[in-house]
Amino acid sequence: MADIIKKATRESYGESLRDLAEKYENLVVLDADLAAATKTGIFKKAYPDRFFDCGIAEANMMGVAAGLAATGKIPFASTFAMFAAGRAYEIVRNSIGYPHLNVKIGATHAGISVGEDGATHQCNEDIALMRTIPGMTIINPADDVEARQAVESAINYVGPVYMRFGRLAVPVFNDKNNYKFELGKGVVLREGTDVTIIATGLMVYEALEASKTLADEGISARVVNIHTIKPLDTELVCKCACDTGVIVTVEEHSIIGGLGSAVAEAVTGCCPVPVVRIGVNDEYGCSGPAVDLLKKFGLCAENIVAKTRNALKLK
Repeated sequence: MADIIKKATRESYGESLRDLAEKYENLVVLDADLAAATKTGIFKKAYPDRFFDCGIAEANMMGVAAGLAATGKIPFASTFAMFAAGRAYEIVRNSIGYPHLNVKIGATHAGISVGEDGATHQCNEDIALMRTIPGMTIINPADDVEARQAVESAINYVGPVYMRFGRLAVPVFNDKNNYKFELGKGVVLREGTDVTIIATGLMVYEALEASKTLADEGISARVVNIHTIKPLDTELVCKCACDTGVIVTVEEHSIIGGLGSAVAEAVTGCCPVPVVRIGVNDEYGCSGPAVDLLKKFGLCAENIVAKTRNALKLK
């Protein structure tokens, strides 16, 4: 069996911006003094005249992005998720969301997998914050292939988009020759009849691994990748609820306000079934190696298996 290739989606982000720049002449990139970390430095090297370092002033960067969008540019404002969604929230809401400007926010270093940077930088609330902004589209890609296509999809969508990227290198499981990203459409990666596991971001691969273990135990688990948190693929979510009778959600985000909340809200209106949420509980993260932290917080295939076994008892 071939070795699994791993790549951080923040790298996919930087490379995609560079690769798409010639095709989209109005594409410009902004960063808040973190170009080496967000990987927008890749774009800067190739297109220095279309790159703007706004310094450690994230709110101001969002305002600059809003102004550029108003002139017809397609700005990608880039920084860590903690600062993009947290520190700059009011500007994103009032200067980008309210006028529905064509700004794309590239938020890297999201979630527990930031690792040693610790609780202050492990943003587990960003999706919840962005979901509350009317008209905001939210994309959380699972691997390199999906991230690259998601960036181009964001360019072609007119309106504000929040894109979530990770620091940790994760397995590339999608086939670039066959995969097609569709904004707002979930992807059924594995069929199943007993339970549906709905995952997003780096937890999609863990959900797939969990489904294999469950299959060995005689449990048929459907696995769905929800890369677009908003607008949610409500039609697919409700179909899964009706088909399997119970849903487990998995996300590297707080269980409050993220994928789990969105799915629970959807099924209550169409096919009420038990929804078991796996994510970061109502707590802060802590410093440590990313892989160890993911296990500590139950963001791993082993915990998905255990939680899914228990979820079946709720049917």
